[in-house]
Amino acid sequence: MGDLIGELWDRSTTTQPPPHIAIVAVLGVLALLVVGSPSGYRLIRHGVTVLHEAGHGFVALLVSRRLSGIRLHSDTSGVTVSRGRSRGPGMVATMLAGYPAPALTALAATVLLNAGYAVGLLWAAVALSAAMVLFVRNIYGLGVLLAISIPVALASWVLPAVALSALAHLLVWTLLLAAPRSVLELAAQRRRVAARGGREMTSDAAQLAHLTGLPAPLWVALLFLATALCSVGGGFLLLA
Repeated sequence: MGDLIGELWDRSTTTQPPPHIAIVAVLGVLALLVVGSPSGYRLIRHGVTVLHEAGHGFVALLVSRRLSGIRLHSDTSGVTVSRGRSRGPGMVATMLAGYPAPALTALAATVLLNAGYAVGLLWAAVALSAAMVLFVRNIYGLGVLLAISIPVALASWVLPAVALSALAHLLVWTLLLAAPRSVLELAAQRRRVAARGGREMTSDAAQLAHLTGLPAPLWVALLFLATALCSVGGGFLLLA
């Protein structure tokens, strides 16, 4: 076991040369095609939801709330339940963390990629999935985490460094592009509910409106601005 851990550490802390900038750009276009297609986005959306709920959970722990559990659903939605004060800055921060989490994670990942730690980034994704297993409370959610972590772990173990660097760049591109789309999806959902004469009350934006008194459309706009800025900044760093 010690030899295995040492091997994983060596792989994760060894740098790999980044792909040529033209390849990085091509990978960005490929990610755009995947995120832009309904079937491709639905597949990527599971990973976005994992990071979304991880963001809620991490901030909940950070503000001393008790994290009760996370559930991931087949329709790509998720729920994070934490216990503590029902109002106040801690609850607002917990609710606010979800949508920006994938974009902020991808932005931080670009820094690792530019430093040459593509394999380290992939193993960090595996470690995050393993940590979330402790908090996920449904079978489907466990299946999602396994479906993400096992292929990434196998690829990180068997593929050459050049391929792993390209894979890491592709995954980061998809997160950068999918994060703002998830906010646009939220806005579209709210419009559909309003068109039917209803009032959407369960989304993060609606709950933030309830907690702060600020209108939900303003929160949707702020969430989109935050994710879009991360996407632009991350794309610039990948291509710089």
